[in-house]
Order: sequence, then structure tokens, then C-alpha cells
Amino acid sequence: MTTGHTTPTQVRSRIATGMGKARIFSEALPFIKRYRGTTVVIKYGGSAMTDPSLRESFADDIAMLHYVGIDPVIVHGGGPHISRALEQRGIESKWMNGLRVTDDETISVVQATLIGEVNPDIVRLMNTHGAVATGVNGLDANLFIAEQIDPSLGHVGRVKEVNTSLIEGLQSQGYVPIVAPLARGTSGDVMNVNADTAAAALATALGATKLVYLTDVEGLYEDLGREDSLISRITVDSLETMLESTSVTAGMLPKLQSCVDALRGGVEMAHILDGRVQHAVLLEVFTPEGIGTMVTQEDTT
Repeated sequence: MTTGHTTPTQVRSRIATGMGKARIFSEALPFIKRYRGTTVVIKYGGSAMTDPSLRESFADDIAMLHYVGIDPVIVHGGGPHISRALEQRGIESKWMNGLRVTDDETISVVQATLIGEVNPDIVRLMNTHGAVATGVNGLDANLFIAEQIDPSLGHVGRVKEVNTSLIEGLQSQGYVPIVAPLARGTSGDVMNVNADTAAAALATALGATKLVYLTDVEGLYEDLGREDSLISRITVDSLETMLESTSVTAGMLPKLQSCVDALRGGVEMAHILDGRVQHAVLLEVFTPEGIGTMVTQEDTT
């Protein structure tokens, strides 16, 4: 008596695998259509920036976005690289409210490390994977103008003005801009800018559809320490209320406040993703489920 099932074969296995891949592309198509021709600003940092396999995965994601007609702009950090460079020079790293205290000696190391080491390494990585990337920093064409946050922090600035012509020109020529978060101070000196806030300011100025943060956590938790309290979706109003009523870690605070600032400035949505997940960016942009935490203008559930 037949059961209605047939014996598996290599051919059937290949067909099943192929159908699964085709389904993935089919699910991605509506998202490709929706976001094609739009700008997505991604803050690149954490493990995704240091782990070799995650670096390769991220570079593939950016190349994929570029190939399907989405315009990615990468704003990168470089904290561990800067701390290592300072240590090699015998300079102690000091922090205040989650920001690096940046005196005259430190800002020269920050500038040299971001422009001379971190930025070109990311450009090389992206170009190796097929994205036509080019490196810039906030000093180029006065991309970022910043004011000093606090004299106690030294050369640490808050972006007050973004001149987008350089980035828009590179995008029009088919390049993927890789941006180091330095700025010209209002008094003409070099300013160190938090990469989270720089990404939000740039996303707002460019009219980006999405602002994406790669982190070393799964997303935003309602109760830090409880894995079942991960927030999948939250409105900007609710996030702002949450920031006012709960304690947030120093590392997460700039990201969350930047999400609020960006959405108040017109960015459609922001995403806090676990950069330790392979292809985190593609999973968020091209799948209906997404990953991490998405911040929206309104409740669309």
C-alpha cells in the first residue's frame, strides 16, 4: 500500500531548496519596490565592526542594498580603535556621561584614527564586496558644523548644521558614502561627534526613509534583563515617554534620543538591530517580520 509519499532524492532536495530561496526573493520584492530610490542611513559599530564574519556579512548587505537601487549611507564609530590608539600613546581614556573627554591631545588621535585607519578600512571592505564606496568625514565640505556640548568635555560637539551637497553629489554618481563623525566647530576647531547623533542628524537632513543602528543587544527592552520584554515596535511618542520615565543605560541613551530626534525631523522609521546577527540589515529591510526594535511615527499594527 502506498502512503502517498515518495522517496527523497537529491533532485527533490535541490528543488525544495530552490523553492525556499525563490520564496525569500518573492517576499523581498515588495520591500525592494517600496524602498528603491530612497536613502537609508546606517550607524555602523559594535561587534558588526570588529568580528571578521560579521564584517563580511555587513558588507554583503550594503552591496545588496546598493544593487537593488536603495541608497545606503554609512556613519561609523571607532571607539575601540581610538581607545587602543590612545593607550599606545600613553593617554588615558576618560568618559563623562557616556561621552569621551576629548582634550587637544586626544582630538588629534581621534582625527588620525578615524580618517587614517577606520574609515579607509571600511571603504576597502565595502569595495571588496561590490559596493562602490568612498570615504568622507564631517570636515569635508563642512558636512557637519557642531557646537561644543560642555567645556569639561573639550572637543566634543553637537551637530547644529548639516550641509548635504557632498553626500547627495556622491549618491548621484552611484557611490556609497562612508562617513567619519568629525565636525568643524563653530570656532573653527575639530570636534569629535557621537556617531549615533551624527547619523540621526544626517538622516534628517537627507530626508532618509530609514535610520538603522547596529548594536550589541537584540533591541530595546521594556525591562532590561528580561529577555521576554523585548519591544518589537514602538511609536516615537511612546519612546519619548519611556525616555522620560525610565532609566536607560549610557550607551543606549544617545541611540534612543537620536531615534526621537530623527523621527521628529521627518525620518519615517528607525531601527535598533542586533549587529551580532548575520545579515541583520537585510533581515530588517527585506522581510515582513524584521528583527530588533522598530520606531515608527504612528502605530501601524
